[in-house]
Amino acid sequence: MTGKVLITGGAGFIGSNTARRFLQDGWHVGLLDNFDDFYSPEAKRQNILGLPIELFTTDIRDAAAVETAMARGWDLVIHLAAKAGVRPSIEDPRSYLDVNVTGTLNVLEAARKAGIGKLLFASSSSVYSGSQAVPSRESQPLPATRSPYAAIKLAGEHLCSNYAHLHGIQCVCLRFFTVYGPRQRPDLAIRKFASAMLAGRTISLYGDGTSRRDYTFIDDLVWGIYAAASFSGPKFSVFNLGGGNPVALTELIAALEEILGLRAKLEHLPVEPADPPETWADISAATEALGYSPRTGLREGLRQTVDWLVASRD
Repeated sequence: MTGKVLITGGAGFIGSNTARRFLQDGWHVGLLDNFDDFYSPEAKRQNILGLPIELFTTDIRDAAAVETAMARGWDLVIHLAAKAGVRPSIEDPRSYLDVNVTGTLNVLEAARKAGIGKLLFASSSSVYSGSQAVPSRESQPLPATRSPYAAIKLAGEHLCSNYAHLHGIQCVCLRFFTVYGPRQRPDLAIRKFASAMLAGRTISLYGDGTSRRDYTFIDDLVWGIYAAASFSGPKFSVFNLGGGNPVALTELIAALEEILGLRAKLEHLPVEPADPPETWADISAATEALGYSPRTGLREGLRQTVDWLVASRD
């Protein structure tokens, strides 16, 4: 299967890796990105340097600009553009609502007007944050969340379900679980921890280190996104894309120490109320429907991440 795909947020960590995967298989790829300064816009430009893509430098809050970009005969839209991060959303909930809800509505409405039949939406494991049930299953009720980011991502899923039901766009919502790997955002834990250790800085550790996260290597996630592009199921679907194997924070740090040959300097801080004690994806639905099967173990994924980070510092 090949065609034309538009990736919003396409210059970011996940977007640029996804673009490479589709280009590899002969797709015509368009990227829409506003190069927001949440982290270095230049780093994002480096992510896509030399890629044979069609670039739209615009903000998803600009409905007219999104419609212009969308009206170019795309077969598929992968909507990754969003303000990211649980803790920043607590400090600035209004801008998260504006970008992640209004922006998503603009993308869906532009897709409807352009007659695009399929859209993949990047959701998050954060939608499960108000639930104590693990592993997390797509079918479980989600009556509560712990952060504006989580609530807003869930709202995005509901908008997708509306457009699937009312307008016939096949919408596949993919709940990402703690994605890491080369070109990872600098604010995310693995890169932040490794960078601090390399520089001899202290790592801030929230809680006692027993919290567990389901880490997903970028190549495995991109494989899942690519598989979802050819999924021919119902008009609206939700799938977890995770590693399926939660790891304690202390174990993660120990693995980084082993790979780097350095001891981490830790500063223990109180538990963040927005952080769940554990994330753990039940990936059985994605395995059955998409053939999704993570192949990269944590230590191998960490090694590749560290190798890239060290090389990028030279």
